[in-house]
Amino acid sequence: MSQFPRRHGPWTISSSDVVYADPWIRVRLDQVVRPDGRPGTHTVTAIKPGVCVIAEDDDGYVFLTSEFHYAVGRVTLEGVSGGCDGDESPEVAARRELAEELGLIADELIPLGLCDPFTAMVISPTHLYAARGLTRGAASPEGTERIESVRLPFEQALDKVLASEITHGPTCVALLKWAHLRS
Repeated sequence: MSQFPRRHGPWTISSSDVVYADPWIRVRLDQVVRPDGRPGTHTVTAIKPGVCVIAEDDDGYVFLTSEFHYAVGRVTLEGVSGGCDGDESPEVAARRELAEELGLIADELIPLGLCDPFTAMVISPTHLYAARGLTRGAASPEGTERIESVRLPFEQALDKVLASEITHGPTCVALLKWAHLRS
């Protein structure tokens, strides 16, 4: 039994082909019948699930990362972020990324929900966390990472979101959710 044609909301998928895949992403090209009845194509990029962590110390300061990101071609300020390795749970990935990128160990990891950074053509579920009860250790970033730790008052981080100085979607959502929950 063929899986095509297949309804997908108001769309009908006639066929689907993976046109590129590597360990991090998979790009799929679908031949479709659009909601208006006309034929077309739709491309979907799937990125492995990830995490974003906002680490706050006992003095109300958050630790963010400052790093050059290849795709946007500039240094960005954001929460600790990364992908879940294999069948690693989001909580395990969050703790691992926090330790790798900033050398921080958290006594408490508070789930803040899920964020879909770009829903039109990208599948990239990002699990959000706040971390408290921090202990400093040695960072061990990957070979592609040149991360600078930035510590600033929580309110200043929120101001940077509103001023578009922090533009990483999951970081913005995590900071805003944490602002609501921490009070």
